[in-house]
Amino acid sequence: MQLHLCTWAEVEAYLKTSKGIVMPIGSTEQHGPNGLVGTDAICAEVVAKAVGEATGALVGPTIAVGMAVHHMEFAGSMTLRPSTLIAVIQDYVLSLAEHGFERFFFVNGHGGNIASIRAAFYEVYAANRAQKGGNAPELRCALVNWWENEAVGRLSRELYAGVEGSHATPSEVSLTQHAYPEAIKTATMSPQVAPSGSFHDARDFRRRYPDGRIGSDPSLARPEHGKRLLDAATAAIADQYQKFVAEA
Repeated sequence: MQLHLCTWAEVEAYLKTSKGIVMPIGSTEQHGPNGLVGTDAICAEVVAKAVGEATGALVGPTIAVGMAVHHMEFAGSMTLRPSTLIAVIQDYVLSLAEHGFERFFFVNGHGGNIASIRAAFYEVYAANRAQKGGNAPELRCALVNWWENEAVGRLSRELYAGVEGSHATPSEVSLTQHAYPEAIKTATMSPQVAPSGSFHDARDFRRRYPDGRIGSDPSLARPEHGKRLLDAATAAIADQYQKFVAEA
């Protein structure tokens, strides 16, 4: 049930029984010595597809480039400006709303997207109201971060106690290894666990965290861990999606 693999007639038929759609959104940015540049987009896409399969929901195309300006000192990273990402999300949602979709459930893979996604939701609501007034359809948008639920948190603590970190984490690297075993990378971590802390901008990020990691040891990543994390995330998020589309 992926939108880009459906015909228009299949989408029209789907809308007779459901107004909901799952929208994966991630980023294209560095993920440390052994993490793929597409990690955040891959994680969002894999989880969203599994949620779609579990619930019968249609899954939209992945927004694969996000707001990652703070990673731009690392080769291969790409970014949209916050205003651009907000406009992209608004156009995606309003395009689908024209056909009758009303519930937009975003599965996010990148923390740097969160503020822009939430701002985009209010741009959607404002544009919908401005265009159609009191007769505007009741569009609703929801955001879940695939890693932010009790099941995934519990499993990451079990597998990577104290070294999960906050960027280039073993959890997200494991999920990509499960999704793309042919693309598994190996690298020496020095130091074994990266320093933790904050940063100001892209140059400050590179200065403080020269190999791209924050507080993590992704050498612990394993594809079999990724399968367990995917199953945990799917069960939790499928339940959230079903409750969202069932709301009055």
